[in-house]
Amino acid sequence: RIPVVSPQALEDQYSPSHWSPRLDRDTIIDAHVAVMAAGTERARASAQTSLHVPYGHGDGEKLDIYFPTDPSETFPVLVYIHGGYWQCLSKDHSGFAAPPLVSQGVAVVAVGYDIAPKGRCCPAEAAAACVAQCPPTLPFVLCLGHMDTMVLQVRRSLVFLVERYPRIRGIYLCGHSAGAHLAAMVLSTDWTEFQVVPDIKGAVLVSGVYDLEPILHTYVNDALNMSREVAQRNSPMRHVTPAEPAACEVLVAVAQHDSPEFRRQSQEYSQALRAAGWSVSLLDLAGVDHFDVIEKLSEDSYVLTQV
Repeated sequence: RIPVVSPQALEDQYSPSHWSPRLDRDTIIDAHVAVMAAGTERARASAQTSLHVPYGHGDGEKLDIYFPTDPSETFPVLVYIHGGYWQCLSKDHSGFAAPPLVSQGVAVVAVGYDIAPKGRCCPAEAAAACVAQCPPTLPFVLCLGHMDTMVLQVRRSLVFLVERYPRIRGIYLCGHSAGAHLAAMVLSTDWTEFQVVPDIKGAVLVSGVYDLEPILHTYVNDALNMSREVAQRNSPMRHVTPAEPAACEVLVAVAQHDSPEFRRQSQEYSQALRAAGWSVSLLDLAGVDHFDVIEKLSEDSYVLTQV
């Protein structure tokens, strides 16, 4: 649903930098990027890694893998999907959460995808290769930076992981902001189209957007250029499927200092999952905003790290 508010009020609701009590709106995003980049640099220096592993032919279709310090014969993997309103950040800012987890025997995979605005479609040869790997029923052309493509890329990254790394014992999704949206779209996937069913054990969705329609009426859509049809097709709220017996557990987390709209979206999506029979918890994290709610995953003692 779209809140009945003025256009400016809607813009404010979907501007996370306006709601932090820590820093002003002009500096918090730069500070956030710096924290994520520094944390990722530390993680790359301290862990065994495979960086820039291609899972497809798109420019952004690459993974960074942080392997467990003492891997057992098999190991669980946390797949991290970055935020940035589908138009900034990258996997190169997304390894910050690895150190506490790899020390406990968990691999961490940071997923890259082609963010907007790219303003172009795949080169002909890459597009042909992309289409050859994709279900023939897809109703759209692969265009880099398009919402349909970003959702497909994240799904295909999981298929690649399952096929490439048979030692993986269970996948746990973690997405922040726009990444939480993409992780939620993974939960609505019909895997029969991919002929592979990833063993998804859990999903941690942090400060996400689950209904894209309000976004159409904000500055965020200037780069995304979504139509109403595209927004509806890619809104997890509109595609909650009945939970199957093997459905994963879902944790929907929201920050105290997220905007009321972000908090509403988290509450309503968790309610929709619960109504469809999913095992879902809503975690309201005190004392954090839209940015440090995820930055603190680099800390062993942080409640979300422990969960």
